[in-house]
Amino acid sequence: MISFANATATKAIDSHKYSCNLRDSWSVGSVPHGGYVTSCILSAVRLHFSTTHSSLNQPHTLTLYLTFLRRTSTGPATVTIHDSKLGRRTSTIHVSLTQGTDKREEVVGYITNSNISTESGLTLPTNWSLHPAPFPADIAKLRSDNDELWKLQDQIPFAAFRKASQYLKFWLPRKIQLERSLIDEWICFANGERFTMDSLGFVVDMWPQVAEQFRPEEDGNSSAADANLGMAPSGEDKVGAVEAKLKKNKWARFWYPTLLLNLEVKKALPPEGVEWLFVRVRAKQMQNGRADLEVVVLDEYGDIVALSQHVQLILSAERNMAPRKGNL
Repeated sequence: MISFANATATKAIDSHKYSCNLRDSWSVGSVPHGGYVTSCILSAVRLHFSTTHSSLNQPHTLTLYLTFLRRTSTGPATVTIHDSKLGRRTSTIHVSLTQGTDKREEVVGYITNSNISTESGLTLPTNWSLHPAPFPADIAKLRSDNDELWKLQDQIPFAAFRKASQYLKFWLPRKIQLERSLIDEWICFANGERFTMDSLGFVVDMWPQVAEQFRPEEDGNSSAADANLGMAPSGEDKVGAVEAKLKKNKWARFWYPTLLLNLEVKKALPPEGVEWLFVRVRAKQMQNGRADLEVVVLDEYGDIVALSQHVQLILSAERNMAPRKGNL
């Protein structure tokens, strides 16, 4: 199992270009997981601000806005940064992730960095809280899987296809989610790593899919589907395997690529990271194969760590595993 730190490691090519290697085990089907790709970009941005712009002392990403233009592929990738505006309190950069000999542009966006630990200014209480309130949790009981209201899941549905999910442990409500259109979860890394600022890209994009809350029980057992999904070698063989083995389970054949992801960091995680995070993801509308997703990340003390918004497509899994055609 490749650690998160190794899977997202970036190296400087020059002062504004950075290389990384997108790993197959951090993929969904044949496509690197969008949150994982986001974390690779965050890793490159952190390196950029700790080297090229170290004098600014702006180590923390405040906001991120990424558009996923095309499917990424496993293998080498380059993150190119253009300094759009460098300032004393905040600096904004344009990022693009490219792959292939044709330098195919696949992810683009803007990121703003600052130093959260030195922020100062007006602070007001808003009395905001999650509604409905999540079930209370005892971290010590989560660790031993003895919490009365939360249960460790062996795997999320269709984990063989969603390979990146193997890197987290998920605690979900023992009985039922509070609403059909939301998912609450407590998570930690399966290998004992800790969540850092770089990992927030992955955190805000890794949960059981909200759409699958609407799956009828009679649509089949996800564990049985798991055993058959995505195990063929590659390309057309994989597509054939999905069609042949899972045609009776329509939910197993969905792929949920991210079209747009934005992130706002509210609280800087310590350099050594944290073990536990709570995540709520909620959809307001799922229509015509497109969904919005609102994500809230809290630490074990109930402080807001990050907020995120997604635009998600709901597509056939064949689109994920089919060979790339031209510049698509």
